[in-house]
Amino acid sequence: MVATSQPLASQVGLEVLKRGGNAVDAAIAMAAMLNVTEPMMTGVGGDAFMLVYWAKTKELKGLNASGRAPSALSLDYFAKRQTKQMPTQMPEFGMESITVPGAFDGWVTLLEKYGTMKLSDLLSPAIDCAENGFPVMEKTAEDWDAEVTQLKKNPAAATNYLIEGRAPRPGEIFRQPNLARTFRTLGPGGRDAFYKGEIARGIADYCEKNGGFISLADLAAQKSDWVEPISTNYRGYTVYEIPPNGQGLTALLTLNILEGFDLAALSAQPDRYYHTLIEATKLAFADRNRYIADPAFSKVPVVELLSKDYAAKRRALINPNKALDSPSPGEINVGSDTTYFTVVDKDGNAVSFINSLFDSFGSGIVAGDTGIVLQNRGSSFSLDRAHPNHLEPGKRPFHTIIPAMVFRNNKLFMSFGVMGGGIQPQGHVQVLVNIIDLGMGLQQAIDAPRYRYMSGRAVLLEDEIPATVIDRLIALGHVRASPRGVLRSSMGGGQAIMIDPVNGTLMGASDPRKDGLAIGY
Repeated sequence: MVATSQPLASQVGLEVLKRGGNAVDAAIAMAAMLNVTEPMMTGVGGDAFMLVYWAKTKELKGLNASGRAPSALSLDYFAKRQTKQMPTQMPEFGMESITVPGAFDGWVTLLEKYGTMKLSDLLSPAIDCAENGFPVMEKTAEDWDAEVTQLKKNPAAATNYLIEGRAPRPGEIFRQPNLARTFRTLGPGGRDAFYKGEIARGIADYCEKNGGFISLADLAAQKSDWVEPISTNYRGYTVYEIPPNGQGLTALLTLNILEGFDLAALSAQPDRYYHTLIEATKLAFADRNRYIADPAFSKVPVVELLSKDYAAKRRALINPNKALDSPSPGEINVGSDTTYFTVVDKDGNAVSFINSLFDSFGSGIVAGDTGIVLQNRGSSFSLDRAHPNHLEPGKRPFHTIIPAMVFRNNKLFMSFGVMGGGIQPQGHVQVLVNIIDLGMGLQQAIDAPRYRYMSGRAVLLEDEIPATVIDRLIALGHVRASPRGVLRSSMGGGQAIMIDPVNGTLMGASDPRKDGLAIGY
């Protein structure tokens, strides 16, 4: 079974499985197809994180394929550039926001360890789709259209991703000949083609000629890391996330706080139920914004933060009758444009995979005629020297993208994720609570209305939450950040595959907030 945010990608993954490929083979093929069909969300110019469960050995591994800050960019650069005072935030777009793309190295690293098929064969469907075109789907077209102004700022972006100065319309065929040519080079050339060869030179030359910072040396130094997942036990379910520099820790912190509440009973009073979830999220985000950084540069107290005693202390701060003002030390930019997908093969191997450019079309810059959209993950760095996530050459930034897996009685129960920047840990928690505490089915748990904590007392609330409940939440002190409705893209997009513990059958679900499809055979 596969579950992605785009039907063509789901079909490609399923075909790989039918041809005898395993879960990793299918994941790489789907990642490439999503690069073509959702170019504003994902691609080889971004970063990726993966969780891999190998059924034969019962091994669970994490892969951190996030890139690092270029060696030529530091806090001193920003200090020297300013004539009056140091800026308080990293630029959200443009050359200064670009970090080294880590995703493609992750694809190759994953394939080398677990795959059975050739990279060129797995990229072939995406190449065909890029060359011959694909019909743009409705929600994709909506996201694309919102970025026209940004794309027009960069001539290469406009040339590659606009049609006569506009976004493609729903149902219109869109072609990407430059990206197809890049993929044809990457198939046989692999990692070296992207990080040392023709594609690397294309990226580095474009950056050099246009005031950028990524060099050939930065690209050649990129390397993914196998990491041990972090976890917590929530009511008998073991929930696994990728460790920092990702924000998966935030979901685990929230679950630990919520474990002390009878959420099933609270659900009879929806306002109290949502209030409790929002307040737990708020406390977890305060810790997220203070502690999560690249552990190679700063100590992240994961063990201490995940202790049940610590959760009890945080839980005690929740007032059932009043919304807290968040003790957050400052806001970190949290973009929302990502693709998450998951796959389980016939042998029970599973991949939970997330790939992202961060904001929609990332930095807004395309590396010339490579067709590669470069991410703006560097905008997540802090410019405060005292913050563990401050900008340093060669450092990985705080990351929002997080894949997840859940085990029950030492067996894989679910592989899932919810894309969308800061909604991701919140979406993980809400889907899990819907299933574990409220007894919802998988699709129902993903469809259910969501909240999204923003900052302070501000929270986004989907219109499907009853108006009477929203009014009572406001009376408790919550501030509805968008009172006139919420963009679908702001509330994430979940994909999930659940394994029946008795029969071993697979149940898939895909979020209606996206264009996606869960399908198996």
